Amino acid sequence: MKEEIIIAGFGGQGVLSMGKIIAYSGIMQDMEVTWMPSYGPEMRGGTANVTVIVSENKISSPILSKCDTAIILNQQSMDKFENMVKPGGLLIYDPNGITRHPQRKDINICTIEAAEESAIMGNTKAFNMIVFGAFLKKKPILTMENVVKGIKKSIPERHHHLIPMNEQAINLGMEKVKDVQSV
Repeated sequence: MKEEIIIAGFGGQGVLSMGKIIAYSGIMQDMEVTWMPSYGPEMRGGTANVTVIVSENKISSPILSKCDTAIILNQQSMDKFENMVKPGGLLIYDPNGITRHPQRKDINICTIEAAEESAIMGNTKAFNMIVFGAFLKKKPILTMENVVKGIKKSIPERHHHLIPMNEQAINLGMEKVKDVQSV
C-alpha cells in the first residue's frame, strides 16, 4: 500500500497540520512517511499545500508529479491541483468558496461541507479535522487509534484536552462526506 496525498488551501485552514497528523499517524502504524510543506510568506490567507506519502515500503522521493488523493480547500488550489490526481484517484473538496467545480470525468469526487459543519459545531478550528474524517472514510488507510496517537504527537501537550473534540470532528466528517462522482 502506498498513498500519495496533496492537501491544499489557504494558510490558517489547518492544511499543514492535517498533513502532519496523517504523517504521524502513519508512523504510529509502522509505515514509511514523507511530509513536505509549501507555503507563501503570509501567516494566514496565503496559499499553503503539503504533500504526504504514506507507504508500507520505502519511499524514494517526497516530490509528486501525480497523486492518489487531492484534498482541495480553495479555488486557487482546485485550479492548480485538480489535474495532478491520477486517473481513478480521489479528489475531496469543501465547496465553500469554490466557483469552478472539478471537471474531470476519470476521478472519484467527494464533497465535505466542513466550513458549514464546523460553524454548526461552534468551533471553526475543527474544520480541518472534519475534512480529515472525510478522507479517512474514503481511504481508511489509518486506524482511529493511530490517528489519536498522531494528533497527540503533532499538537502541543497544552492542547491535548481538545483531542476528544478532534475525534468528534473526524467522526462528523466520516458521516457527512458525499460522493459526487464515482468511476
